[in-house]
Amino acid sequence: MGKRTVPIPQHTAEMLARVVAKIAPPPKLTLSEWADNYRRLSQGTSAMPGKWRTSKAPYQKEIMDAISDNHVRKVVVMSAAQIGKTDALVLNTIGYYMKYAPAPIMVMQPSLEMGQGFSKERLTPMLHDTPCLRGMVDDRSRMSGNTILQKKFPGGLVVIVGANSPASLASRPIKVLLADEIDRYPASAGKEGDPLSLAAKRQTSYWDKKEVYISTPTIKGQSRIEVEFEHSTQEEFYVPCPNCGHYQPLVWANLHFDVPEPGDISYTCEKCGVADEEYRWKAQEIEGKWVAAKPEEKARGFHINTLASTFCGWAEVVEKFKLAKQQLDVGDPEKMKTWVNTEMGQTWEERGKTVESDNLLTRREIYDAEVPDGVMMLTAGVDTQDDRFEVEVVGWGKGKESWGIRYQKIYGDMLKQTVWNDLDAFLRRTWQKRDGTRLHLLAVCMDSGGHFPDEVLRFCKERTARRIFAIKGRGGAAVPYTSNPTKNNRVKAPQFTIGVDTGKTILYERLNVQSEGPNYCHFPLNKECGYDEQYFQGLTAEKMVMRYKRGRAVFSWELKDGIKRNEPLDLRNYATAAVEIANPPELAEEEMRQAPAGYRRGRRQISGGI
Repeated sequence: MGKRTVPIPQHTAEMLARVVAKIAPPPKLTLSEWADNYRRLSQGTSAMPGKWRTSKAPYQKEIMDAISDNHVRKVVVMSAAQIGKTDALVLNTIGYYMKYAPAPIMVMQPSLEMGQGFSKERLTPMLHDTPCLRGMVDDRSRMSGNTILQKKFPGGLVVIVGANSPASLASRPIKVLLADEIDRYPASAGKEGDPLSLAAKRQTSYWDKKEVYISTPTIKGQSRIEVEFEHSTQEEFYVPCPNCGHYQPLVWANLHFDVPEPGDISYTCEKCGVADEEYRWKAQEIEGKWVAAKPEEKARGFHINTLASTFCGWAEVVEKFKLAKQQLDVGDPEKMKTWVNTEMGQTWEERGKTVESDNLLTRREIYDAEVPDGVMMLTAGVDTQDDRFEVEVVGWGKGKESWGIRYQKIYGDMLKQTVWNDLDAFLRRTWQKRDGTRLHLLAVCMDSGGHFPDEVLRFCKERTARRIFAIKGRGGAAVPYTSNPTKNNRVKAPQFTIGVDTGKTILYERLNVQSEGPNYCHFPLNKECGYDEQYFQGLTAEKMVMRYKRGRAVFSWELKDGIKRNEPLDLRNYATAAVEIANPPELAEEEMRQAPAGYRRGRRQISGGI
């Protein structure tokens, strides 16, 4: 007897088809394939809203696919700032796991405030504008449990935390960790320890966990992303030469600009030596490939600079370099440090800073008046010792060019009013230029952290109208040079906190400037001014050294061997802080006018060397 076929009603067949569609496993998509198929870029958050296309930035494809590779547990990206990493590597990853592989996801930002900004400005628009993600997060119901920093979806959730908040890193199991801008994380989340380690502990219950570490690097020896990259495959993006086809990474040394004419920019192949324009090199990126220096490592590590970016042109990179180089030439390395980090995606190597006293002693000059012609205003720094005040008056001109005016010691019994009156009289006096013009002190910074602190605070409080400010020094490379004053002291006097290490770094950079002009430091040979050999020994008494604490490089200032006194260094630091606090617009305006002047004089950089 044969089998009998029973026909299935149409509505039953349709129902079964819907059930099968629901329970069937999703298609095997890589992260880049998912993005190309489903992701939509939001209006207002993207320069190119609409359908996502990985082909617009070909270097992103391999990084994204490494994140979705089941055989890869950690992905490290040390990169320049403008390569589209937030959209490609953070938002696309969130969308992929929400729709294709639901799991608990943690997004870690440097601070809770930045986490909130990321949620409102980047994540929420993506969830709204990408059709397959729309409606997966219930933001309307009060009972949903969803907040700005937590988004629940079927099968998982997205939690956004700040590296500075121990509470936000509290125990919760997570499968996917997306750690963004890790070089901006604090060394410790409160008293709990390293925030990255705390987050990684939340993944122990998942055998198939995923860690993604992303950042532009910072200081060599202190960069988290550099350490992670060193323990990875260390892959660089290679593109073929448009002429000979030789594969190579795009490096700054082979970029040439202002040759043969100002404004011209080209890149020279390392093999055939032919120079070509930007559009021809970037057209080759579709054929680009990642090449690993350490393919045996388990963690996939990627490095890329702005020269390969499809979101930024070479002209912009060159212009930023020129501005940074000009500032570096006059003793200010901050713009160059930023350029190396954000454009080249490389760490900045701090060189131990020092200045030799003999070099400064020999370059003293005769002033033809108390105050040279280039001086526009005066400030002073005051230090209090057991038996004296030490004071330095400093003149300031265009571009923060400076002139030492007078180094004065005022002796007396500090417990009697007489010596305080003598100090007041000295700070009241005027200083004469060659044409008869007399200048008052614009501002004074007086150290209140050492000897006789309450007396100093009272002295300054009574003279706040004359801009005589009490200051207290605070060490540490991360401390800003100046900050808003507080009255958190027994006298209730305005008191500024000064980042003394930051100030010393600025000062030593200026002392190393060799050409008169912005940031150059002049010193008088006139004997009555007080700039003798002892002064310069004190001015150069310290050096920057690197020490390792808890396995991380830390830069600090220490006295040189055999040197015990550093009052001149402190005083010049205070006098410099005084001009920063006063912030006279004349100096700032002149400084800005100086910036482009170097280029008008015809200064030309013909290759990528720093």
